[in-house]
Amino acid sequence: MPSATALCPPRPHLFLSPWTSRVLSLHPQSSQLKRALTLSPPFRRGSSAVATGKKPNLVSPEPVSQTPDDETGAVRERVERLDLGWLPAFPHVFTASMTNFLFGYHIGVMNGPIQAIAQELGFDGNSFIEGLVVSIFIAGAFIGSISSSALIDKLGCRRTLQIDTIPLILGAILSAQAHSVDEMLLGRFLVGLGIGVNTVLVPIYISEVSPTKYRGSLGTTSQIGTCLGIIASLCLGISSEGDPHWWRAMLYLASVPAFILLFGMRFAVESPRWLCKVGRVADAKKVIGSIWSDSDIERSIEEIQAVITNDSRDLGSSWVELFVEPHKRVAFIGGSLFILQQFSGINGVLYFSSLTFHDVGITNGALGSLFVGITNFAGALCALYLMDKQGRLRLLTGSYLGMAISMLIIVCVINSPIDEELSHNLSILGTIICMQLYIHICNRCWSSYWYNHTRA
Repeated sequence: MPSATALCPPRPHLFLSPWTSRVLSLHPQSSQLKRALTLSPPFRRGSSAVATGKKPNLVSPEPVSQTPDDETGAVRERVERLDLGWLPAFPHVFTASMTNFLFGYHIGVMNGPIQAIAQELGFDGNSFIEGLVVSIFIAGAFIGSISSSALIDKLGCRRTLQIDTIPLILGAILSAQAHSVDEMLLGRFLVGLGIGVNTVLVPIYISEVSPTKYRGSLGTTSQIGTCLGIIASLCLGISSEGDPHWWRAMLYLASVPAFILLFGMRFAVESPRWLCKVGRVADAKKVIGSIWSDSDIERSIEEIQAVITNDSRDLGSSWVELFVEPHKRVAFIGGSLFILQQFSGINGVLYFSSLTFHDVGITNGALGSLFVGITNFAGALCALYLMDKQGRLRLLTGSYLGMAISMLIIVCVINSPIDEELSHNLSILGTIICMQLYIHICNRCWSSYWYNHTRA
């Protein structure tokens, strides 16, 4: 019968008598039993107690130095624990989100220098023309948004994004070189056309190229890009109060992100869903393997094709179905929230906060608008946390009530003869609270409420 030493060579710190080793060698699981009898702390190597069976002298454990291979393995293990599954898709998402940066930039680009533009182009004091110069941008966005679906279905997301940069670049340059109201209106309208297409296209593109696990997190880049664009334009608008011609440089700068988008989308991937829809399944598999995972290719293709099949079944549906049960109540609530959201006054805060601050006596209205933009960005970040912690209905009710109170504060400050410093502080406070509640709760909760209930 083989000895215990032959079956499992004793470790330097293993204390087993000869009799115990012989008995354990008869057991079919001798090695497991011997490991269970290992003593801790270890004994000194070469101790005579291991050979004689006497009680060994316990010594303090010697420090074990870590070899370079062990250090490399530890580093590799820590890297493997990092969740970097979002990283392959992030460059494509980041490039597409440049359109949201442009959207935010054009929202705030007229906020500060609108008076300088009015004086140079000859409509100073005409509030209707001032409002038209700003709102024509939204009119163009409306037309662009309703015409975007045909372009996306025919050309795909990537090529549509590239073509869409043409009105963005031309509109920005034409606005910057404007010497009349008509040229300014035409330039702003062209920019609105491009922004309208992008507001529909970019969320679709981001959701379709992002892995399912990270779709929500990567989707927030569009909102963050809009907030950063507003902050950038408001920061640049501070200089417009000292330089009456600075607004032209601001509008020229608006073409830079459009050029980045134009060349950046050359290296971006196409939407896997659109590739499957037009029959390019092999290309869709390559895209999924490069930005998602090789193990998800077949399962993802099956899911995409199932969605396309379900969409084809709904081609016979009409808008009339929204006004009958079971969609009638959801459509009414969602539509009412949308209308009330637009009439809440948020557009006036975004586009004319500098003029509002000037009306209450604040000399540097552009700086006050910058605080509003920073609050906008902070609210977008906070919304990611609060929206899933509280119910949508409670947050929507509280946000509308808070917005009404904040707008009431602004009106009272403008029309009431109170201390000048106090009126300045209250007007800025009311504007910031209104912006925070809108971006933080109202806007996100409305879109989430509408999405969840229309999907139900």
